[in-house]
Amino acid sequence: MADITKRSVDYSRWYLDVIQAAELAENSPVRGCMVIRPNGYSIWEMMQRWLDDRFKELGHVNAYFPLLIPKSFLAKEAQHVEGFAKECAIVTHSRLKTVEVDGKITVVPDPASKLEEELIIRPTSETVIWDTYRKWIQSYRDLPVLINQWANVMRWEMRTRLFLRTAEFLWQEGHTAHATAEEAREETLKMLECYRWFAEDILAMPVVCGAKTPRERFAGAVETFSIEGMMQDNKALQAGTSHDLGQNFAKAFEVKYQTSEGTEEFVWATSWGVSTRLIGALIMSHSDDAGLVIPPKVAQRKAVIVPIWRDDEGRDLVLAKAKELQEMLKPAIGFVQIDDRDNMRPGWKYAEWERKGMPIRIELGPRDVANDACVLATRHDGQKHQTPLSDLVSAVTGHLDRMQTELYEAALKRRAENTHRLETWEEFTALYEGPGGFAHCHHCGDTACEEAIQTETKVTIRNIPLDAEAEDGQCIRCGKPSSKRVLFAQAY
Repeated sequence: MADITKRSVDYSRWYLDVIQAAELAENSPVRGCMVIRPNGYSIWEMMQRWLDDRFKELGHVNAYFPLLIPKSFLAKEAQHVEGFAKECAIVTHSRLKTVEVDGKITVVPDPASKLEEELIIRPTSETVIWDTYRKWIQSYRDLPVLINQWANVMRWEMRTRLFLRTAEFLWQEGHTAHATAEEAREETLKMLECYRWFAEDILAMPVVCGAKTPRERFAGAVETFSIEGMMQDNKALQAGTSHDLGQNFAKAFEVKYQTSEGTEEFVWATSWGVSTRLIGALIMSHSDDAGLVIPPKVAQRKAVIVPIWRDDEGRDLVLAKAKELQEMLKPAIGFVQIDDRDNMRPGWKYAEWERKGMPIRIELGPRDVANDACVLATRHDGQKHQTPLSDLVSAVTGHLDRMQTELYEAALKRRAENTHRLETWEEFTALYEGPGGFAHCHHCGDTACEEAIQTETKVTIRNIPLDAEAEDGQCIRCGKPSSKRVLFAQAY
């Protein structure tokens, strides 16, 4: 087993080491893309289940839209094309042909197959979806349209990092249409709250909900809201966004509806999404120098039984009991793996399951069987608990609940300890030349000032917290009047 770099030595290297040790993902032959391995994909599947169930509880349905978008569609919404122009991958030909170059056979685009209109591999699906909604929406009776899509998208990122920023990633994108501006804003904030619930209750990651500044809004949105989490290196990670699109896309694609009074109006739109970036957020929120730590609610397998034996008789005894325990636990927590490999010592198995983030390890030897007991090891705190087999189910579920709660409480405590209210530029620069963290500071709202802060310190306004109260003050940098504090941080 390769060593995992300590967080205190090199946080970026630690992050990549955890991904490798837990077998979550690896780089693909295509620059900036990744192969998500089964251990990583199982976490994404659990995230999908939680979110998909909640979306449907809120009235949404799933659909699927094309991967390829006519280039002309992007040009219909000026802000949108400007926002994504530098990230788009373009399909220009429909087939290849083989040619010989310097005695070697290679493939090149077939000039005869050049497309009349080039196609964009979707960086996001607003344009193709709103072209479709134009056909679906005719009357107020057709509204609201509440659709979600689980898909992959491509944004040609120059600097990539597994899960956090990749050229291709998996996500969900919701796209809704409404009769009024009020309904659209209500939907936007409802989905922001959905993401807050998921981050805090399911991922055990406290977040700050707020509105993005005009400079940071989604391309084509009237208002963008985000949830921002603090990672263990005190940097922020944008973990989800919800956009009020106003009528911008409806006007660009001529999506109108007839009102109950017989007049014709453009519809009001929203879009919202989270991605596999959440796996990176999970890693950096909870994992430690021993490897991955997974909140139990998104662990597809929540416990492993590690049988311990010295001879064949002991092996048969503990394996038989392990299978009984496996069946006993299944109704409460699902499938429980039995690690019956006989080519590894127990200590190696313990270390491997720690690296992979298994929430609970059940150690079972012949003496434990004789005593109708076992040892439970909880991953997040390394504690071992002698447990009667008759209490196993309640003990396991109890420790899983405790782990979920304690992970959230630890992250919340860490955020509180590294969140500051600052008044002067000297305090601001000292914080970000040192440990960093979240800073609630006054800002004038001027985009030029915002850009200057980022240029000078690599710190950005993460959002304007929804719970920020009106408060007269002076901008942290330029000293101009300010009526509210915003959230600053260095970010991924």
